Parts: sequence; C-alpha cells; structure tokens
Amino acid sequence: MTANDLGQFLIVLVNLLFQLASLAILARVILSWLPAVGMRIDVYHPAIRLLHQMTDPLLEPLRRFTTFGAMDFSPIVALILLEVVRRLLESLLLRGMA
Repeated sequence: MTANDLGQFLIVLVNLLFQLASLAILARVILSWLPAVGMRIDVYHPAIRLLHQMTDPLLEPLRRFTTFGAMDFSPIVALILLEVVRRLLESLLLRGMA
C-alpha cells in the first residue's frame, strides 16, 4: 500500500465517520419529534440508549450555549461544526498527500 493509497483510505474513513455522526444526530432529532405527534418512545431500548451515548458527547457541551427557552439548537450547531471539522481534516489529509 502506497502513501497515496493510505491517504485516500483515511479520507474515506474520516468521511464515513462524520456521516455516521451526522446521521446519528438527525435520527435523534427525528426521535425527539415523535412524542409531539403522539408516538411513544421507549427511552430504555438499547438502540435508543446507544444513539444517546453516541450523540451526547457532541450535543451536551453545546446545549448551554444553544438552548433558548424550549428551543434546543445544539443539533444544528453540531452538524455545522461536524462539517467544518470534516472539511478541515480532509484538507489536511489532501495536503499531506501532495
């Protein structure tokens, strides 16, 4: 495996991890809307707990700065920050391959 192959692999891996994190945040947002339309959510279900364990480290630190009244904008801010960091990492990896 050449250095270029390794760099391409790292770029794909970084993109995959950031996509998974973004999808987890979106899934959590959608799940948070379901009780408002009358659907019950089992918050103790292993899949729901896993989703919270995956997203809490991203969302909790943002909540004290992004919650206004009953509105929590931490998922939006987290998605924007994830995209910025993903692009920075990709840029650094591409620069390292050149």
